[in-house]
Amino acid sequence: MTPHKIGTRITDLFGIDHPLVCGGMMWLADADYVSAVARAGCIGFITPRSFPTPEDFREQVRKAHDLSDGKPFGVNLYISARPEANQQLQTFLDISIEEDVKFVETAGFSPKAFMPKIKDAGITVMHKCTTLRHATSAQNAGVDAIAILGAEAGGHPGMDMIGTMVQGAIVPRELDVPVVLAGGMGTGRQLMACLSLGADGMILATRMLVSEEIWAHVDYKKRLAELGPDGTKIIMSIFGDNSRVIDNDSTAAVLALEAEGVTDYEAYRPHVQGTLQKEAYEDGDWNKGTMSIGQSVAFAHGIEPAESIIDGIMAEAVAVREKLNGL
Repeated sequence: MTPHKIGTRITDLFGIDHPLVCGGMMWLADADYVSAVARAGCIGFITPRSFPTPEDFREQVRKAHDLSDGKPFGVNLYISARPEANQQLQTFLDISIEEDVKFVETAGFSPKAFMPKIKDAGITVMHKCTTLRHATSAQNAGVDAIAILGAEAGGHPGMDMIGTMVQGAIVPRELDVPVVLAGGMGTGRQLMACLSLGADGMILATRMLVSEEIWAHVDYKKRLAELGPDGTKIIMSIFGDNSRVIDNDSTAAVLALEAEGVTDYEAYRPHVQGTLQKEAYEDGDWNKGTMSIGQSVAFAHGIEPAESIIDGIMAEAVAVREKLNGL
């Protein structure tokens, strides 16, 4: 591990060496990955919905405890608009508490209803959102940190599509809790820019997809390494739910339906269903499924260990800091 360390409020909050947070990734953020991130001095979050049953999720948490060398890791809890989905979330939260998880990353809708149970268990919570309004609401609900997404982010960057540089100049100034920036992040230069803007760190997601510890097929990773910042598209805008995904055949089919004004979700399902994305990760056929990736895919130049990726980012950040000190 690189000796380079940069301390911020986020490193203090999570007890990590570097102000780098590796956000949860559906299907991919398992015990092998988050423990590798933990050993490299950062924090990652297991995604419970990636596993067949709650008990499979429990086994992943136990495995992460075994593999992380006592370093911190967390669990991602996606809060849905559907009550039945949140009933499952309650189960995931119960398991997290029972298995002594100390950190959670919430995303989606407001975590307010879950905060009493989370805080009573002594768990630190970071909420991921796309607007200052939602960030302020989450802070008022008692979260310990905010992750704010810019338009460059993979997955769901919101409908306002505010760029990360603008989010970074506005949101940390308006909040009291630590803020980390997400969306297009993948270099040490960007980390120093985040800190200069007043944020306390940055989130890595797409940049980490080519790490050796991510179980996705090597052919999928090789395709990501070929892509530049123009290798993504925004889909599902017609439903008021922007999603930044890989530019492939499935994405082209979705965009064609949107261009025709089709509003029947069933017409889209064969292209966007989550099981199709999982199949692509398994067999490497990157042309099927709408896999979430952000514009930071431009920095995913090759397959390497998670620790190597993180070391490279931190070495570059320290070099940039020294350069700025000399101005």
